[in-house]
Amino acid sequence: MSDAKLDKLCVNTVRMLAVDMVQTAKSGHPGMPLGASPAAYVIWDRFLKHNPTDPKWIDRDRFVLSAGHACAMLYSLLHLTGYDLPLEELKRFRQVGSKCPGHPEAHMTPGVEATTGPLGQGISNAVGMAIAEAHMAAIFNRPGHDIVNHRTFVMCSDGDLMEGVSSEAASLAGFLKLGKLIALYDDNGISIEGRTHDLAFNENVGARFEAYGWQVLKVEDINDLAAVDKAIRAGIAETGKPTLIWCKSMIGFGSPEANTSKVHGEPMKEEAAGLTKAFYEWDKNPTFFIPGEALAHFREAQTRGKQAEQAWNVKFEAYRKAQPELAARLLRAMKGELPAGWQKSIPTFKVGDDMATRDAGGKVMNAIAPTLEGYLVGGSADLAPSTKTYMAGLGDIGPGKYEGINMHFGVREHGMGSVCNGMALHGGMRPFGATFMVFADYMRPPIRVAAITHLPVIYVFTHDSIGVGEDGPTHQPVEHLASLRAIPNLVVLRPADANETAAAWKVAMERTNGPTVLALTRQKLPTLDTAKYPVCEGVPRGAYILSEAADGKPQLVLIGTGSELELVMKAQAALAADGVQARVVSMPSWELFEAQDAAYRAKVLPKGMPRVAVEAGVRLGWDRYVTCNGDGVFQEVFGCSGTYKDVFKKAGFTVENVVAKAKALLHS
Repeated sequence: MSDAKLDKLCVNTVRMLAVDMVQTAKSGHPGMPLGASPAAYVIWDRFLKHNPTDPKWIDRDRFVLSAGHACAMLYSLLHLTGYDLPLEELKRFRQVGSKCPGHPEAHMTPGVEATTGPLGQGISNAVGMAIAEAHMAAIFNRPGHDIVNHRTFVMCSDGDLMEGVSSEAASLAGFLKLGKLIALYDDNGISIEGRTHDLAFNENVGARFEAYGWQVLKVEDINDLAAVDKAIRAGIAETGKPTLIWCKSMIGFGSPEANTSKVHGEPMKEEAAGLTKAFYEWDKNPTFFIPGEALAHFREAQTRGKQAEQAWNVKFEAYRKAQPELAARLLRAMKGELPAGWQKSIPTFKVGDDMATRDAGGKVMNAIAPTLEGYLVGGSADLAPSTKTYMAGLGDIGPGKYEGINMHFGVREHGMGSVCNGMALHGGMRPFGATFMVFADYMRPPIRVAAITHLPVIYVFTHDSIGVGEDGPTHQPVEHLASLRAIPNLVVLRPADANETAAAWKVAMERTNGPTVLALTRQKLPTLDTAKYPVCEGVPRGAYILSEAADGKPQLVLIGTGSELELVMKAQAALAADGVQARVVSMPSWELFEAQDAAYRAKVLPKGMPRVAVEAGVRLGWDRYVTCNGDGVFQEVFGCSGTYKDVFKKAGFTVENVVAKAKALLHS
């Protein structure tokens, strides 16, 4: 069989497996696999450096399918090239428990590098992966030891490029001159509602990306494998810019419904599916047929991959001998392990060192970062002076200069969240992104994906309440704590002072199975005495008894979080002066508290004991702790502009109001 005929057979095998998956599931997206498989095949067959028998090989190329609705195409490639994805799993596409879910999910399917589906996230993740590769190459490579040297390929769609997040990330990628990032844009001109050029999207995408600083190449017919090959080679040759390869395609190519929205997001009618197979001269039965010649060719990827990894292993052993400390550090970083003894660098703050928790967080970061060997990498959305997240003396990541650990994301919160996810997916670093808490709304999609994917990204959200003061309600988060706490597998920590902040950072750094939010204040707070209060032991447990009633027999519990803990402590003293004994519980994290055993939770919050909760946010969610036998002081309306003390007073966050709530509860 000629090379051209074999290539055609292989491309059509990918197409037909995708069709059979969608038809069998009676659900899915056949259009893009039919149209875009030629480009995907060229990447996987001729360029992608990977080892199907070792999907986590450190120096593999990364491939991201940003258009996650085309996952049937990706699953076909994974099975055909020999990943641990049996054909039976393809036959169970979109069924409960299948390794072939309805959109790609990292850590569920071997070889899937990123969880995609929400459009724009995947291409933005790819930017993060390319940043991670460039950073690690700058850190670890030495003359004669090119130990980190791989590329990031991403396939994206019209929808990906319509979403604003992709613009944010692409702009950053162009600025940073990420020459090892190659994006193939499948331009089929069709969205769910119809023709994009007629409805909502007729811009010159190439001109936009050129303005971002990308090299833009165009392939007029995606079925022209030679043209796709040539474009990718040109992308590889351009080392000073990321490359966008603009591929014109026809959605549903070969289907009676080709070039229409009908073939985008639903299975074809059986007659149409049969006609599609006839177009490709493919037998209608049996389904999931894989020609022997095609499978043998695809499985050559295993041989190439093993050889590539073995060659890298030889290089790494030479590197290990020449640079033993760097080699050990690289392996440790890729495993997500922290250097031994790093926690000894966490500072302890003294009583009288009153400070905003954002300031305390900055001091903690600057204390621990040098001991983490470049592992903590991140930055803010142009807010480092306000979020206090710049790590002094440790360098910046910039165009062609990647060895630093401080990122400048620009005013791009959504892109920042998605890029951080890509950095975490790549591995070798603990990424963080920082902004004002009110702008967590801009980042919610990537935060949610990080939680789904169990990515240990850290979000530093400062200006965490109406305590922002003069900036007014647009900058005063009210509903955001409740909104963030609603996301499964996201841990939210709202520390009450500098020492709780230090303990919260330790929790965040040691957490490896999901993202963490640190909600920090702008206003100063008094510092708790760690010799008197069990801060370091209490924060990891989510809630703890900070101050017991003087006689050890509390009549009620006062619960405080963050900046309101100071208020609760004062209320405890005022109640004691009136003969009312109260216990103070600091609750920096609901999620960590709920993870404790029932005995511990009952010890901290005894059943039946009245409770008053105080938090400068909406009440939503607090009923789990105060319903029926409790009350609280919350912020149920938007804030206002004024000094933070006046704003708190207007909202009822006063000792007198807390005391009144407590007394009313006891006498109810």
